[in-house]
Amino acid sequence: MKPRTIIGMIFIVASLLKLATVWGLIHWSWFANITDSPWATYFYIFVVLYVGVNLIVDSYRRDPDQWLQRPLPIGEDGKRICCSVHYGGDEYVYHGEAFHGARLDAFCGGIRMDLREAVITEDEVIDIHTFCGGIELMVPTTVNVEVKSQSFIGGVGNHATHTIDLKAPTIHIIASNFFGGVDIKN
Repeated sequence: MKPRTIIGMIFIVASLLKLATVWGLIHWSWFANITDSPWATYFYIFVVLYVGVNLIVDSYRRDPDQWLQRPLPIGEDGKRICCSVHYGGDEYVYHGEAFHGARLDAFCGGIRMDLREAVITEDEVIDIHTFCGGIELMVPTTVNVEVKSQSFIGGVGNHATHTIDLKAPTIHIIASNFFGGVDIKN
């Protein structure tokens, strides 16, 4: 475990302990003495919590070894892939294989899928579900991307360029995010 991750966990635990003392769930007089106005207290708690989460997320983003490169998990139909990640990070890279859709589930973890070299000849669907996790999709410039999402404290960022060719295949992304997000780029 990296020092940034440990420091981030300390920040998160400290902010949650302070929040518990503010709400009266625990009674530590030495911890309760650090008070200002109620809004300032919640602001400080939020800032410390935010910094802790960012330290943990950045420690995983900056280390390429955190992403385990996995073979493509083909589903029961023999075409569509099904990826599920819990508390970790997996990377799937296409090297000229045909792409026929996917189901991606990230629970407190992340998935990185590189489709830039995939063979996409027709419209395909990617079904995404995240809970406290994220998915990074890299799509080829020869396809269009259409996104439909339902998100609660999360979202989908579509930064992929759109092709002018009307006959180009479209990747339809249907995302459901709860404290999570999807980043789409070329």
